[in-house]
Amino acid sequence: MIFTIRVQTEDFDLKTEYDSLRAISAPCGAVVLFTGLVRDFLPPQQLVDLTLEHYPVMTEHALHKLVEQARRRWHLLGVTIIHRTGRLMPGDQIVMIGVSSAHRASAFDAVQFLMDKLKTIAPFWKKETIKRYPNSKLESYWVSAKDSDEQLAQRW
Repeated sequence: MIFTIRVQTEDFDLKTEYDSLRAISAPCGAVVLFTGLVRDFLPPQQLVDLTLEHYPVMTEHALHKLVEQARRRWHLLGVTIIHRTGRLMPGDQIVMIGVSSAHRASAFDAVQFLMDKLKTIAPFWKKETIKRYPNSKLESYWVSAKDSDEQLAQRW
């Protein structure tokens, strides 16, 4: 199995990542990609930006463990996890998980597993900066873990 894990500030190119997963030779029959975007989901407030921080050693270790769990569960040919850090704006790509496998069911399940688990075990800290009203001052706060993310992760 070929796997790539990158935590970076730079954006990533979906076509390049797809091509890398697809280039894995037979018996590759499926490539599934998930891309998460920074979204402004706080109406009537406006998300100005999202800042992500992490502790590199802990983060990379957690992501490697996730890939190993997925590899033991499904027959995967390749896995790519890219997670961005730093200051991101609404609409920016924040995360990509890609999987290549012989079969689509394994690829879909593995991507969903990896994303659900990443949201709950990978040590990323998010700070949102918002504007409550058009002429108001900016406010920043650290985002707490969501119960809904934990519930999704528990199904695995």
